[in-house]
Amino acid sequence: MAERIHTVTLAQIGIGNWGRALLRNFSSLAGLKVKTLCDKNPAMLEKVRSEHPEARFTTDPREVMSDREVDAVLIATPSVDHSWLAEMALEAGKHVFVEKPLALAVKDAKGVVELASRYRRILMVGHLLRYHPGYKKVAELIASGELGKIYYMYSTRVNLGIYRDTENALLSLGPHDITTAFMFLMKPGVLDAKF
Repeated sequence: MAERIHTVTLAQIGIGNWGRALLRNFSSLAGLKVKTLCDKNPAMLEKVRSEHPEARFTTDPREVMSDREVDAVLIATPSVDHSWLAEMALEAGKHVFVEKPLALAVKDAKGVVELASRYRRILMVGHLLRYHPGYKKVAELIASGELGKIYYMYSTRVNLGIYRDTENALLSLGPHDITTAFMFLMKPGVLDAKF
């Protein structure tokens, strides 16, 4: 007998360049239905309207949060909005996928994590390198001891991407390097812990 897949109803806030890439990938997942797309800029919504004619479109994130049919919210807005939107979604009982960084201040990040724990909701931050096969292989090699003892790590950025006036390069790109360093240096399974 074939396993039945539970359908997850998703709303996405933020349909910019990276948001459209996330939308394309999440839309292709079996068992996921994109119900609502939200962006403060109506022109961004128009760019995806023909690809998602079944979706509801709004410029107001409160409409997303008040929809009881929405199980999860994907947040792909500028970083300055990540923590408060994630908090709003968690308080509305939604699971949350939020692009990195989770917040621009440690206290805000801790607040979001505490809410996810309190409401028993999944909170995932979009650290895409965490799942890249090449990085996973390096982590395996380090964990096995095959590469010897690791004394230091460094990274070089050769493409800074889009300029954003709401965050600096460290906040925009640094989370990838920090997460990767933890991935390489932690014991296997530590980053896969469930709350």
